[in-house]
Amino acid sequence: MKTYPLILLVGPTAVGKTGVAVELAPRLNAEIISADSRQVYRYMDIGTAKPTAEQRARVPHHLLDVVNPDQTLTLAEYQELAYDTLRHIAAVGRVPMLVGGTGLYVRAVAEGWTIPRVAPNPVLREVLQARAEREGPQALYDELRAVDPVAAERIDPRNVRRVVRALEVYYGSGQAFSAQQRRKAPPYEALWIALTMPRPVLYERADRRIEEMVAAGWADEVRDLLARGYTVDLPAFSALGYREMAAYVQGHMALEDALALIKRNTRNFIRHQYAWFRPQDPRLHWFDMSGPCLGAIQELALSFVGSRV
Repeated sequence: MKTYPLILLVGPTAVGKTGVAVELAPRLNAEIISADSRQVYRYMDIGTAKPTAEQRARVPHHLLDVVNPDQTLTLAEYQELAYDTLRHIAAVGRVPMLVGGTGLYVRAVAEGWTIPRVAPNPVLREVLQARAEREGPQALYDELRAVDPVAAERIDPRNVRRVVRALEVYYGSGQAFSAQQRRKAPPYEALWIALTMPRPVLYERADRRIEEMVAAGWADEVRDLLARGYTVDLPAFSALGYREMAAYVQGHMALEDALALIKRNTRNFIRHQYAWFRPQDPRLHWFDMSGPCLGAIQELALSFVGSRV
């Protein structure tokens, strides 16, 4: 079976993936596919750090603004959309580049996961959601960690929807969610490029970006979402910072307190992201963004693509 080159550009939030991707894509004749579980939502641009209009004009971007904030996009649905997009890009003679920090999305696509097909159980889901509200998300996450530690390691403890889904699959099938994620290699040969930088530098960069988001109108974006009728209990609002910004615009929290909480949660999220992209993974080619590295990344990617087209 013929295989096609696929560039994977991964790394933690705020490390600079979008900037590198936009510079690299024209040199590779590539198009960008977002692998960000929050950039799929419409009307949520600033807080999710979506590519700007200028960046989208330079390079075709896919799988942004896929659903409204009150809709869901399952992992299986995302994977299907990504595969359709990969096939289209390859069919027109261009190179697909999957870019993002949602490790679940990246690995489901690149490793060809067979997503569990356990049907949703509304009653069980309601019970689990009620428990999360009553006992706190950590209690549900601890339960998942007890029955399926592999899945727990892959899921952000704050992402109640994914924790509930993993427990739903476990209780509905009697099998661990992670055990059902079998793999069937897709017809793509992947180059994994991972961006990093020293943790203190990355944390400072993330803090600065949060402040820039506020200056760019993040609070107004959240006001618009609330005015459209979207509520903070929606899964979309589990995106970093949105519930805190909603608390600020609704007068429940001072901006200073909201920003402090967002910065703390972002650092925790960065630590969790590194669990998906580990330094010891032999597939990953790591580049330190605290120094000049675009030339080396380009050289590696051009060599990889050139040998496979």
